Amino acid sequence: MLNTPLLHPDILRILARSGHHSKVLIADGNYPAANKRGPRAELVSLQLMPGVPTVAQVFEAILGTVQIDEVNTMGVDRTDSYAAATPGDPAVWADYRRLLAASGSKSVLEPIVKWDFYKAVASDDHVLTIQTADKAPWANLLLSVGCRTF
Repeated sequence: MLNTPLLHPDILRILARSGHHSKVLIADGNYPAANKRGPRAELVSLQLMPGVPTVAQVFEAILGTVQIDEVNTMGVDRTDSYAAATPGDPAVWADYRRLLAASGSKSVLEPIVKWDFYKAVASDDHVLTIQTADKAPWANLLLSVGCRTF
């Protein structure tokens, strides 16, 4: 049995092959994962039932497995019709900040407005999308894999 919080064999395989600056998207249940990803990114669908698993649960497992240098959230575009339901920062962002602090990471959440987020995901560096069943609005995270020597 592996001695890591992450046990999913396909996710481990892809992370093991990724390198510094590789991008990993942890997508919420509403994210259009089939068509909004990089040209070489693999898709792992984890949706078990609505709300299970969450982006935060997957994020926690990844933080315990690989070094993460950058964490980008899908920033709320105030011109978007869905923005009115989220007047401030999305509630789930506090969970992400708590997980980063608990992991000892020096990374901070950096929002990228929705349409620019989609462009960032379309990068050649995007290696993996993990689709969750998270129901929280604006829960998507784009991670940049770091280097374990630092």
